[in-house]
Amino acid sequence: MDEESSTAKVPDRTHRAGARVPRTDDRHVDLSSLKALAHPLRVRILEELSRFGPLTASGLGERLGESSGATSYHLRQLAKHDFVQEVEGKGSARERWWRRTPVGITLDSNELVGTPAGREAYDLVNREFHRTQEDALATFLARGADEFSGAWMSAGTVSTSNLRMTADELTALTSGVTALLDETISAYRDREVPPGARPVQLQFNAFPLVGSQEQAS
Repeated sequence: MDEESSTAKVPDRTHRAGARVPRTDDRHVDLSSLKALAHPLRVRILEELSRFGPLTASGLGERLGESSGATSYHLRQLAKHDFVQEVEGKGSARERWWRRTPVGITLDSNELVGTPAGREAYDLVNREFHRTQEDALATFLARGADEFSGAWMSAGTVSTSNLRMTADELTALTSGVTALLDETISAYRDREVPPGARPVQLQFNAFPLVGSQEQAS
């Protein structure tokens, strides 16, 4: 079985930054673990395992354009902080398979940016997560029509809404949408993948626009 089709479960990846949106099964990342994650290649490895399921160090190296030695090293560092886990009963002593630890992660800015080192790590991790998300969307917009059928193109959506809201209203909106997403997508986690399924990424962004003429205090 090739590496792309090696997983029998839908991979799970949730990354929440900023203020905490309550979810009981999220992992609340502490400063020590955040510093361990704060490397561009480690974030990319975590994202790749989230999107496509278990892979080997060599498989990750091929996907990410890195040597298997580099990906193997960073996998071990991620495993020390339980961001990834070795897949039991799969692979060999020479070629181990790794998966993302199947919980969402939350980065709480109120707790993590109190020191220069914490702020630097927090900014790097969020920047890399967001860059990979932007790259995925840009690739879909540029190549999706050539890669996918009309049914798949119609099934997806790229949606933007511009509103004027208070901080309390925005908090209520993001909390409500997040809760709805969590409830809706829970049915698609931890199940056998049906024939014809593809990796799919959901993104939801909501934030006050910087540089507007009217600035609220």
